[in-house]
Amino acid sequence: MNQPDPQSRSFEKVMSGIEFGTLKIPQFQREFVWPREKSAKLIDSILKGFPIGTFILWKTKEQLRFVKEIGGQTLPPTPSGDYSEQVLDGQQRLTSLYAACKGLTVTRDERPNDFRDIFVDLDADAGDDAEAPLVAIAPQGDVASAELDGHCVRLVDLLNGEFELLARLNATRRKQLQTYQRRLQTYQFSVILIQDAAIDIATEIFTRINVSGQPLSVFEIMVAKTYDHESGFDLAELYKALRTRLEAVDYGTIPPAALLQLASLLMVGRCQKQDILRLNTADFRRTWPTVENAIEAACDYFRSYFRIPVSKLLPYAALIVPFGYFFAKAGKEPKGNQRKWMRELFWRISLSGRYTSAVEAKLAVDIKRVEAALQDKEPDYDEGVDLSAGSIKSNGYFNTGRSFNKAILCLYAYQQPESFASGAKVRVANDWLKRANSRNYHHFFPRAHLRRHGKEHWYINHVANITIVDDFLNKREIRAKAPSVYMEAFRTENPNLKETMKTHLIDLDNFGVWQDDYDLFFRERCKLIARKLRAWVPKRSIDEVGVRQPDENYDPDDLSSGDDLDAE
Repeated sequence: MNQPDPQSRSFEKVMSGIEFGTLKIPQFQREFVWPREKSAKLIDSILKGFPIGTFILWKTKEQLRFVKEIGGQTLPPTPSGDYSEQVLDGQQRLTSLYAACKGLTVTRDERPNDFRDIFVDLDADAGDDAEAPLVAIAPQGDVASAELDGHCVRLVDLLNGEFELLARLNATRRKQLQTYQRRLQTYQFSVILIQDAAIDIATEIFTRINVSGQPLSVFEIMVAKTYDHESGFDLAELYKALRTRLEAVDYGTIPPAALLQLASLLMVGRCQKQDILRLNTADFRRTWPTVENAIEAACDYFRSYFRIPVSKLLPYAALIVPFGYFFAKAGKEPKGNQRKWMRELFWRISLSGRYTSAVEAKLAVDIKRVEAALQDKEPDYDEGVDLSAGSIKSNGYFNTGRSFNKAILCLYAYQQPESFASGAKVRVANDWLKRANSRNYHHFFPRAHLRRHGKEHWYINHVANITIVDDFLNKREIRAKAPSVYMEAFRTENPNLKETMKTHLIDLDNFGVWQDDYDLFFRERCKLIARKLRAWVPKRSIDEVGVRQPDENYDPDDLSSGDDLDAE
């Protein structure tokens, strides 16, 4: 990259650059948010000859996604093969200036803002009073009235200086209008030009300049970088369409970062930020349809095979990446040993908290495990998981932000839990799963009941005490009632309650429910959760030694062990 080049630009050159498509606002810039009052103050500063700050521009042949219109006025693309100057700093000032000088109407917060209402008062004379305004916003109708008096001129009319306007002004005001017109048209803007810089450097410059705002995401940068005017490739619009399709199956919370990671792993085998930003844009555009298809296939697999009904239940959104990678490479669902190995990968990632940090590096390692499965080779692991009942007890404090808890919730969801009252399948929704007090979560032994009996908070608010229910369960009716009381009422409504509760991994006869024995309930449910998980995750030498001994006599037919995952 060459040294930044300080320059000055005339008003005319800046305006013509926007109009002819050589001066562009890249789409990773934030939306125009300045109110007209602030824009009027900017024009006021220019007319008084005050500095208004420096524009930082990036000269490049990169074809970025750009702001296509300002206030309903279409801005042309950069002429083919020509350089463009992308605005890294000064978007709000530049857009304000253009909207005001063209008299455009810009919609902000769903309300139209007419920039034709910015006017210059020809009778105002700042003199020694630098704070006295020359430019202001007219209340509705006031500009027309003032124009008849001949002392107020719309900014757009001042710039045009039409004959009719000049004819109705007296000599003093006409001279003042020409003075202001000349000041604006000859104003020299301060510019720093960045040349021969890669896009990752340009966006880093933007991020550092924008210290008071929100840093750019990798996705925002890639939206700008991969845009292709000729083919119509627009990553933002493609992701929006994909998300709409995923929302239709309750998987609309898959983040765009996961899609970029998958694309990068498919293309170069790595997915760090710098790897993604250095991807060949043409290759990325060719890879994108594969990414979309793989993501949709992986979501369908989570819903059908793992029976995870909504994306909010996924322990990590990044789990979509290794599974998407499998579908992108195999083009079909895993079967036989491949299915067993991919299932083990899912649970080991989820239960170990693997993607809590250094996600990109760990994804690259896990992709090698997927590659092994694709080649019908058993993957190796270097981290163990503890699947004992004691581990469930120690790690199960209920917090929906923890992957371990979400893994247990996925286990509950796999059982396809039924309504206590009717036996109908429980409906789970993404918008219900944002908080631990969601309507989909019910403490089987009510918290108030357990607090009254002196139980500790961690022991009460534990995943082993959680059931997945729907909004038809009247928690207000249950309140602090003992399970033996409120479950008796459900037994009256639901003659198959015993079987219904098995879908919640609760044995009504052997878990102390009718005796209101929470200690027994907690202990037995932790054991059953551990048994379920062990049916799916084969023990390896790296796992905790001896932790499975208390449950070695487990009957796989007891309460649907989960072995049916292997059924074709």
